[in-house]
Amino acid sequence: MKNLVVFDLDGTLAESKLAIDAEMAALLNSLLGIVKVAIISGGAWQQFETQVLALLSNGEGLANLSLLPTCGTKFYRYEHGWRPLYSEDFDQAQREKIIRSLKQATGSLELNLEKVWGATIEDRGSQITFSALGQQAPLEEKKKWDPDFGKRNKIKAVLDELIPEFTVRLGGATSIDVTKHGIDKAYGIRKLRDLLDIPIDQMIFVGDALFPGGNDYPAKQAGALSIEVRDPHETKRVIEAIIACL
Repeated sequence: MKNLVVFDLDGTLAESKLAIDAEMAALLNSLLGIVKVAIISGGAWQQFETQVLALLSNGEGLANLSLLPTCGTKFYRYEHGWRPLYSEDFDQAQREKIIRSLKQATGSLELNLEKVWGATIEDRGSQITFSALGQQAPLEEKKKWDPDFGKRNKIKAVLDELIPEFTVRLGGATSIDVTKHGIDKAYGIRKLRDLLDIPIDQMIFVGDALFPGGNDYPAKQAGALSIEVRDPHETKRVIEAIIACL
C-alpha cells in the first residue's frame, strides 16, 4: 500500500517556471482527496505559490499536501494557512562566498550570453541558484541554451574548486544550484519519512530526471518507488492511474 505520492515540479507537474494547467490542477485536487501528496523542488517558496497553490482548490485536501522548496531544506504544511515547519538557511558569510564564487566562475568562461531575462543569481535562503538566462527567460530559449549540459558542467567544474565545502548541482534547463553537502531530493524524501511518519517503501516518486545524474535520481536512490515521466502530459496519465488504483 502506498500512502504518499511525491512529485518533482518543473518538467513534471508544469513546464519550467510556468503554472500548472487546469487539467493538472483538477487531477491534483482529486488525488489530494484520497492520499497524501508532496512536492519537492529546488525552487523557492514563491514558485510553489505561483506555479501550484494559486491553481488548487482551497479545500480540505490541502491538509494532505506537503511542500518542500529547495529540496527539503524548507518544509511547509497547511494549518489554517501555509506554515513553515523549518528553514535551514545559509549564514551571511556562506551566502557571500557562494555568490562571489558564482560571479567568478561565470565571469571566467565565455558563455556568449547575448540576452538575459531578469536576475541570474537568486538567493533562496537554503540554496543559491544561478540561472544563465535569467529567472524570467522564455522556456524555448532555455531549452536550446545548454541541452547537452556542456556549458553548465564547465561552470560546475570551476565552482567545485572554488567552494568544495558546498555541493554544486545542475538543475532545470539552464540553472546551477549550490547547497550544503547532503542536500538533494533524497534528503527531502527522508524529511518526509521523519515528519509524516511514512516509511519510504510506502512512497511513490514521480519525476522527469530519474536517470543517473538527474536531479530526481537521489529520490530513487533513497528507496522510493520511482516513475519517470517525459513531461507534464505524461504525469497526468500517471496521476489518473494512481487515482484508479487507490
